Amino acid sequence: MKILHTADWHLGKRLDSFSRMDEQLLVMEEIIQLADQQEVDLVLIAGDLFDTFNPGVEAIELFYKTIKRLAKNGTRPVIAIAGNHDSPNLIDAPDPLARASGIILIGHPNAVVTPFTAEGFSVLRSDNGFIELSLEGYNYPIRILHTAYANEIRLKQYLGEDKEVQLNKALAENWQKLAETYCDEKGVNILTAHLYMNKIGSPLIDEPDGEKPIKIGNADLIYSESIPAQIQYTALGHIHGFKNIGSPEKPVVYASSPLCYSFAEAGQTKYISIVNALPGAHVTFDRIALQQGKPLVRKSFDDIDQCITWLSEHPETLVELTLKSETFLKAEDRKLIYQTHPGIVYLIPVVQHDKQNPFDAKEINLTQDISALFQDYFKSKNANQAPNDDILNLFREILNS
Repeated sequence: MKILHTADWHLGKRLDSFSRMDEQLLVMEEIIQLADQQEVDLVLIAGDLFDTFNPGVEAIELFYKTIKRLAKNGTRPVIAIAGNHDSPNLIDAPDPLARASGIILIGHPNAVVTPFTAEGFSVLRSDNGFIELSLEGYNYPIRILHTAYANEIRLKQYLGEDKEVQLNKALAENWQKLAETYCDEKGVNILTAHLYMNKIGSPLIDEPDGEKPIKIGNADLIYSESIPAQIQYTALGHIHGFKNIGSPEKPVVYASSPLCYSFAEAGQTKYISIVNALPGAHVTFDRIALQQGKPLVRKSFDDIDQCITWLSEHPETLVELTLKSETFLKAEDRKLIYQTHPGIVYLIPVVQHDKQNPFDAKEINLTQDISALFQDYFKSKNANQAPNDDILNLFREILNS
């Protein structure tokens, strides 16, 4: 049995003022094509389907069109759970219509999915946070423990009042109870969740830059040791870089986001995970690199000409550009930079201090020329950055008016 694991689509996400919708259209098409080329039997989407609780029309349409094509008219099950960016009610809302297309949408933790039959599979049985499927062409079932993201209010509702103490314990006990009840070696056993999970004693994984954090202190940290022994593969969402925090025999995998969504992810390769699973055996999985999406690049220059040359040679990038200088960036240079490249997300001017002659504002020589006085004053107010010629000319014009 082949399973495609993906996560953290963040449909509708912007990078500052830059829309990523065109790139998301392309990468969703790429994921659909990979699912077909790999002839996968099941698709798992481990949360953060959208970037906001109230996504725009374009993002919603792209999501529904993508999962419908992934489901191949009900012949291939698609299971999508909510992440911390998603509104669980929005995810749950179209479930009756989605099921008719072979799509299972899970917005809340411990959700119960009503058994149903689609063209290529059946949901045989269900429990709180559990479903068992029978797929056409396979004489064994697949069991899936699922835990959509829950914020503090929902965690208290579903997992008890003492969240800070009980979260790990409650999840571990719930998963273990389901595994012992339903997960024997006569079927494939999978866990999918959108949680911050780490291995005991391992360095903490950085959460995505600029994202809503899940882990507050250690209260929301889930340990991978909580995963029942019966589980053969754990499909996680939330961390945007591909990472297996489990073992080769029992993978616990963050599949990564499909695009680089912040400059902290600049240079990362993004993946989907293709899992090969049989009952009672260790799974194998392959990560397949995604090709779509503009590269995010951080560049630093101290020469305008070199900067313009590089920008001209790399038009299909999104850039965080740092310019080092001893004076304010000239208006014509700023204009030229933006005219040269359409993908400059951030332009960061950095002051280069004169370390041998740092400005000292403790004493002011009032006998010096007023222009020199102005330059000293300007440096005192702008971190020792000298005024450029445009500012000096404007000052002289004001003096002479």
